[in-house]
Amino acid sequence: MVKVLITMVVAVFISLPSAAQQERKFIRDGNDLFSKQDFEKAEVEYRKALDAEVKSYEGAFNLGDALYKQKKFDEALQQFQSLVQNEKDKERLGELYHNIGNTLLAMNKLDESIEAYKQSLRNRPNSQETKYNLEFARKQKQDQQNQDQNQDQNQDQNQDKNKDQQDQNKDQQNKDQNKDQQNKDQNQDQNRDQQDKQNQDQKDQQNKDQQQQEQQVQPKISKEDAKRLLEALEADEKKTQEKVQKDKVQAQKAKKMKIEKNW
Repeated sequence: MVKVLITMVVAVFISLPSAAQQERKFIRDGNDLFSKQDFEKAEVEYRKALDAEVKSYEGAFNLGDALYKQKKFDEALQQFQSLVQNEKDKERLGELYHNIGNTLLAMNKLDESIEAYKQSLRNRPNSQETKYNLEFARKQKQDQQNQDQNQDQNQDQNQDKNKDQQDQNKDQQNKDQNKDQQNKDQNQDQNRDQQDKQNQDQKDQQNKDQQQQEQQVQPKISKEDAKRLLEALEADEKKTQEKVQKDKVQAQKAKKMKIEKNW
């Protein structure tokens, strides 16, 4: 029992240098591959280093860089943020927040990227690289705001232009409709006038035909017959006047006699 316990302890002490050596070897191999821009294989080596030493800061940090270079931004961001949680060293925090800012900038999360660069400078205020990236992110944000504003202006202008065009089309449509209605009314008036003229012409023709028929029906008389007819009419008229005059005289006499009656 005692001998076994001693063996196990010895084995543990022997394994510690071996794990550290493996960690360093995997990190060196990963760095060589990273420098050759073989980021996928470098990721594999850094993961091996973490398998050998879970708390390896260099292995975890470089793994985040390898993920970033492969555009695996979500994984890279998660890797850097996991290191920030338990880190106390300001230099390391400055490095981590710098890489977090880079990752967020690549994801076009400009506001979050700016805040990450500011946090990096709070821990590592003399980093010129971080200052440059911060200004770059701010400029990107300003450019994006200007672009959005221009797009809004262009959209408003296009909307106004489309509205003006629609109004013009509507006005033209109304003009065309009014013109069509005027032409329709004018045609109706012309048709009505033409119909009235045709009716009048037809009526005139009917009257003319009727007069011709009447003339054809009436008998023709000689001058002597016409003279005798006229004299007869004049004689009848004279008799009528005499009778009227006689009746008037008699009426006056009757009236006079009625007034002079003795009551």
